[in-house]
Formats: sequence, C-alpha cells, structure tokens
Amino acid sequence: MSKMDRKTHWETVYNTKKPDEVSWTQEVPQTSLDFIHSCKLDKAARIIDVGGGDSKLVDYLLSEGFENITVLDISGKALERAKARLGDKAHNVKWVESDILNFKPQETYDLWHDRAAFHFLTEPEQIKTYVELTKKAVARHMILGTFSKNGPKKCSGLDIKQYDKEQMEATFFNGFHQTQCKTEDHTTPFETTQNFIFCSFKRKQD
Repeated sequence: MSKMDRKTHWETVYNTKKPDEVSWTQEVPQTSLDFIHSCKLDKAARIIDVGGGDSKLVDYLLSEGFENITVLDISGKALERAKARLGDKAHNVKWVESDILNFKPQETYDLWHDRAAFHFLTEPEQIKTYVELTKKAVARHMILGTFSKNGPKKCSGLDIKQYDKEQMEATFFNGFHQTQCKTEDHTTPFETTQNFIFCSFKRKQD
C-alpha cells in the first residue's frame, strides 16, 4: 500500500467509524500507563504518542501533569476528534499529522510510545526506516505495543507483522536495551480478544 493509500485508508476509517466501532479503542490505556510510570519521568519530559489517533492516553498524561506531549497520527480526522474531546486542554498538546515514515522530528523525545502503529509496517524497508528514526529521535525511553504471535494477523483490513519478545529485541538491538516485555489480552469494544505484546526499551549510550 502506498503512502497516499495508507492516509486515505485511515481518513476513511476515522470519518466513518465511531470509537466503539474500532477494535483498538481503550477506555483506560492501563498497560501503556504502567509502562510509562515505570520510566519515572519528570513532568517536563518530552513525550510522543506515535499513531495516537484519538486515543485517550493523552487525556491521562495531561491529568497527571505532563507538560510536553506530542500526538502524531497519519489521520487528520483522528486528531480532530481528540482535540474536540479535550476542548481547551488540546492547546497544551502538539499535534502532528504525518505518516510515521515521513516524520521529520524537530526535537528528541524522552519517551516514545507506540501502541499498534509499528505493526502495520510489514516491509523490511519500512521497518528499517522506523528503526533509524527511533535511533535519531528517542533520547531515553521507548515503549512499543504490537500484536503478538498469538494475536490477529490483520487489523482494519490491513496486514500486520506479529512480534515476540526476541524479535522485538533483535529489531531494535543496535540502538536500545530491552528492559521488560509482557503480553496481554485486549478486549475490543465488540467483545473479541486480541493478544498484544508490550516491550519497553532504554536508549544505549554512544
């Protein structure tokens, strides 16, 4: 799928489906929050949520007092929905509409969080581009959540790449130490189950 086709796909999804009609919706992103808390960041830490869409993670981070949050998504409609939900609080967030493969960060991040965006990159060149981007953009911590080997093979009609702990570690080995991994079952709004693996990484010092 081309970059333009990917954008068209996700704009269509967010223009036609409500949060309770897509599988990735979480009322409380507890696993992501637990991993973020384990990083022991100060409130001024630079945090980016990659593929954040209209996820409620940003709501919880703002309520905890984090002051420097960026949300990136390929879909402008998804970001519009998040801004509308947050109201005036949306002014406290940097919003970036971009395909992650085109993203040119203007800063480095103390925490890079990605739940369910990375696994849509199925071609070796796409994965290489993502890995190189994280090596440039991540100053300290990275948290990735993808479908596990026991998870679905598709999402939103698109192929995904499944991972296990060893593959995650090998993929990012050149830039990061893997610090912890866990699998969990995510219950979708329509009561199906998807198995995820979440891993946290710490940037290797040059």
